[in-house]
Amino acid sequence: MKLLRFGAKGAEKPGLLHEDGTIRDLSGVIDDLAGESLHPDGLAKIAATDAGSLPVVDGDPRLGPPIAGTGKFICIGLNYSDHAAETGATVPPEPIIFMKATSAICGPNDPIVIPRGSKKTDWEVELAVVIGKPAKYVSEDQAMDHVAGFAITNDVSERAFQAERQGQWTKGKSCDNFGQIGPWLVTPDEVADPQDLPMWLTVNGEAMQNGTSATMVYGVRFLVSYLSQFMTLHPGDVISTGTPPGVGLGMSPQRFLKEGDVVELGIKGLGQQRQDVISDA
Repeated sequence: MKLLRFGAKGAEKPGLLHEDGTIRDLSGVIDDLAGESLHPDGLAKIAATDAGSLPVVDGDPRLGPPIAGTGKFICIGLNYSDHAAETGATVPPEPIIFMKATSAICGPNDPIVIPRGSKKTDWEVELAVVIGKPAKYVSEDQAMDHVAGFAITNDVSERAFQAERQGQWTKGKSCDNFGQIGPWLVTPDEVADPQDLPMWLTVNGEAMQNGTSATMVYGVRFLVSYLSQFMTLHPGDVISTGTPPGVGLGMSPQRFLKEGDVVELGIKGLGQQRQDVISDA
């Protein structure tokens, strides 16, 4: 299934993408794509619904983030061997973990907002893993039992805030509209192998990133298991798993976003996003 949320910011309704290409309204079946609805039993309930009988959503509504109630937005740094190489970093012996504020979360086509004082706002196409069932001390063999699905994220990053302003990376990762998620939450039955997904990103139509999740250092199963050793993962939690090469930071000369740019990105089978770049002047 391809699950989504549509409508004005803060007033989104749950829906799904029907096989005929229409958006169908799920609000008569579930309250939202959050909590118990993301549990395997909740997803089974949605799957058992006759999608063709659900109301068609007219027009071209705004898409919000495809899940609600995210308590943790966990990111993995330097998790692609080729991305680590382009930034001159060494692949870490264990995953680098940092948090992105949940207030950064927005819809897949909502704008990238360059924050005040920014000189180095950058892009990062990433595969997101969404938790559906609480996970604590789970093994790699059990990990996928706790995954509700996959989505695209743009882990927008302000590199000067991240690396030149002291402290942890969080301040460069958490600005408003620095966490586009969607367009859909794609359930695991539609993703044959999360470690074999081509992904891409362009700026103003120019190819910047063209990679694959095959070059991930630490894969999805490992990450879910690893993180669950340190904290309980709850339904709606998002794990953004790292980015392939082609970010502005790694270019020579470096290149960063400016007002008026257009960023487009996608992952095979998970859809694509489009964002106008605006300034928080």
